[in-house]
Amino acid sequence: MARAPRRFTIAVNPAYCKGCEICVQICPKQVLRLGDRLKVVVEAADQCTGCGNCEIYCPDFAIEVSELEEVGAHA
Repeated sequence: MARAPRRFTIAVNPAYCKGCEICVQICPKQVLRLGDRLKVVVEAADQCTGCGNCEIYCPDFAIEVSELEEVGAHA
């Protein structure tokens, strides 16, 4: 049986984000972009590979990457 691809969610805290765009530049899949309010927004969450670069390199700790649980997954 083939495993479902791993999926991730990216949470950006706009109160912490200063719009430096480091995460936008470092993301290998262009998942993030600078929004209208000069804060980072998630553009393509389905493309996220979970590398965590955005979370690691954010100087303001404004990003959190989490793996989504598979629906119907058994322990």
